[in-house]
Amino acid sequence: MTKGIHSEAADRLFETILKIKTVDDCYDFFEDLCTVKEIKDMSQRLEVAVLLSKGLSYQKVSELTNVSSATISRVKRCLDYGSGGYTKALAAMEEDK
Repeated sequence: MTKGIHSEAADRLFETILKIKTVDDCYDFFEDLCTVKEIKDMSQRLEVAVLLSKGLSYQKVSELTNVSSATISRVKRCLDYGSGGYTKALAAMEEDK
C-alpha cells in the first residue's frame, strides 16, 4: 500500500468506485471526477499493461496505443516491481472472460 495516498478520503473514493454497478454509471462518475485527458491517460495505461502482459514488445505496444516509450516503461516497471495493482486487475479481467 502506498502510504502517500492512503487516507480516509482515498478510502471513500475507492469504496465508492467499488459500489458502482454499470459501465455507464462509471462513465458518469469519472466524467464528473476527472478530466477527459485523465480518463484517456488511465485507459491507455491499462491497455499498455494488457499488451505487455501478453508479451508484446515496447515498439508494438507503442504502435498499437500511440503511447510514449516513457509511459510504456513506467507501466512495465509497475508490472515488474509495483504494488501488484496491475497484476490483480489483469487477473480479475481474465476471470471475467
